[in-house]
Amino acid sequence: MRSRAIYGCGGPALSAGERDFFRDVRPWGFILFGRNVQTPDQVRSLVRALRETVGDASAPVLIDQEGGRVARLKPPHWHARPPAARFGDLHTQNPEAAREAAYLNARLIAHDLAGLGINVDCLPVLDVPVAGAHDVIGDRAFAHDPATVIDLGRSQIEGLIEGGVLPVMKHIPGHGRAGADSHLALPRVAAAAEELSASDFVTFRSLDLCPMAMTAHVVYDSIDPQRPATTSPKVIRDVIRGEIGFDGLLLSDDLSMQALDGPLDVRARAALFAGCDVVLHCNGKMDEMKLVASETKILEGLALKRAEAALAHLIQPDVFDPGAAEARLAQLLAVA
Repeated sequence: MRSRAIYGCGGPALSAGERDFFRDVRPWGFILFGRNVQTPDQVRSLVRALRETVGDASAPVLIDQEGGRVARLKPPHWHARPPAARFGDLHTQNPEAAREAAYLNARLIAHDLAGLGINVDCLPVLDVPVAGAHDVIGDRAFAHDPATVIDLGRSQIEGLIEGGVLPVMKHIPGHGRAGADSHLALPRVAAAAEELSASDFVTFRSLDLCPMAMTAHVVYDSIDPQRPATTSPKVIRDVIRGEIGFDGLLLSDDLSMQALDGPLDVRARAALFAGCDVVLHCNGKMDEMKLVASETKILEGLALKRAEAALAHLIQPDVFDPGAAEARLAQLLAVA
């Protein structure tokens, strides 16, 4: 049995203390960051070591590999990928070419990840930025109109899944309007519920069959002025599960971000009580992970069913020619 948590680790190899901790608490999965990445062989070794601690050779290993400024795998060992907005720009000229480019880009990312043993990418970003919002989303979003975000988000989801990697749509139910970076402060959104429904929520509603989603550490004043989505039973019940209709595995965004307050055990308890299926803790700090672990019990019931359903989307990729895909992608993007 596994616990309702995903953890990071401190460096490019596991310490003895990390091995013992993960063996003891048996998290559902793990997440890698730049501090964990040096070379392909090193990453493969770390991924194997993480999975060995829970005795599961296919345990979820996540990464944020979006392209642009959010990429944990970087040159010279891995290709630099364009930010999502590049595909949105192409979409204004040639929607069909943009869909193909977004698919190929995601398929190539999946090829890189699968070769390392990484089987979950925290992508696509389905947020819809608005004028005046903080640029923490910015060019990580495809466009400022929901229709383009939906069109290209669907292509990205397909490319990842067909490459043997699970997608995680973020940041549900929408971070695009936030006036602050939730890594550093708690954003509040004052827009009316009707406006949010017509713009911010519609991208997630249209792609609600994505197997996994990550919450936004954002307060929506018109829905729950007291709590951010991650810890709001009302937002998760009425908006994410209700209006949006998402019934996949719901992950919290990183509990260690400064948008949340209080001790880490309190944050974990609040997120799980609100309706998150699994909580995410990224920074690898052992004292914080122990606090989170004190509140993350066994993954069971509906949360377990959702986790199993998400993992059932993992497939063995078909034969793929990355060189040909790179060439075609370059050709498509040359006109953007």
